[in-house]
Amino acid sequence: MAKRSDPKTATLLEEGTLNPSPEDIRDPKFRASDFFDPRDLVQVRYEMLRRVSGDNVSVTDAAAEYGVSRPTYYQARASFSEGGVGGLVPRKRGPRGPHKLQGEI
Repeated sequence: MAKRSDPKTATLLEEGTLNPSPEDIRDPKFRASDFFDPRDLVQVRYEMLRRVSGDNVSVTDAAAEYGVSRPTYYQARASFSEGGVGGLVPRKRGPRGPHKLQGEI
């Protein structure tokens, strides 16, 4: 699915939740429905977790179906356990505070 230049894509990009690889999603519901959007990274991760816990799909199969590695699945599961759906929103990378030394060493 080609990236569309529309308001939703712009919003997902601005919020940091635009899936960089929507074409890797092989779950049929993301192709057959307007509700499921492979560009929405949070929705994709949630559905991947739901497939394993609700549909009893193996982690290996779910990870392949959603175009991610098994470690990515486990990271998403840990983030969801810790913060719910909000935990699936990617965090900004980089330093989390001051990283330069100041004053006397």
